[in-house]
Amino acid sequence: MNTSAEGFPDDPLEEKLTGGGVNQVVKVGTTVRRPTGPWTPAVHALLDHLHAAGFGGAPRAHGIDERNREILDHLPGAVAHYPLPAYAWTDATLLGVARLLRDYHDATTGFEPSGDHTWYFPAREPAEVICHGDVAPYNCVFRDGRPVAFIDFDTAHPGPRLWDVAYAAYRFVPLTAVGNGEAVAPVPEQARRLRVFCDGYGLDDSDREALPAMVRTRLDDLVTHMHDRAAAGDPAFAGHIAAGHDTLYLTDVAHVDRHADRLLAG
Repeated sequence: MNTSAEGFPDDPLEEKLTGGGVNQVVKVGTTVRRPTGPWTPAVHALLDHLHAAGFGGAPRAHGIDERNREILDHLPGAVAHYPLPAYAWTDATLLGVARLLRDYHDATTGFEPSGDHTWYFPAREPAEVICHGDVAPYNCVFRDGRPVAFIDFDTAHPGPRLWDVAYAAYRFVPLTAVGNGEAVAPVPEQARRLRVFCDGYGLDDSDREALPAMVRTRLDDLVTHMHDRAAAGDPAFAGHIAAGHDTLYLTDVAHVDRHADRLLAG
């Protein structure tokens, strides 16, 4: 009999889901089971708040199972992985993701974390909203080619709206020099797509001017986090570094720096 990494017998009713770069995730009926962490109570409280606030673009939390895995709704649809499918490249997707992110942020403004809540990432000031922390095609559920929900809230944490917007724009425009297996759009097209995304979110002029610098800060922070986790013995992040993900991000930082004026003009 095969066993899981935790020593439990494999359950034939569990379907292993592909695409997770850090966690082993399985589907059981209409639910998803994922590893827990010190941040799980805070994330579940956030998901409960989102449901109560009427935000439908996130799974509901249903506690912890006998293997100490969190139980979440399985949201039907497709998650976009690299190289991205054609529907993830449309202007409609840019607008849809930006509006979904704005709706999510707005829904979090009434959430008051408990004093004993722990987050995966520390809070960043100004803590305007609860950032998702990893808004990207691989954490976005699409139905009929339209973005309808975000998943994987492990990295949620209090922070400024622009912190989330910068990373989402980086991923969905995308603001890249090398891509992730797909063709790279020329800079004028990246600038045009960035404008579509900012318009969809409703970003004001001052935040638009600050966006390229925030993309750099966000990616630099991600590279530092990857190396810190790898140095602490995390095999997933060590694998990402071995695959050159950190080099890709730093190359894209240089790309955004080099073309910041053109992106802002767009």
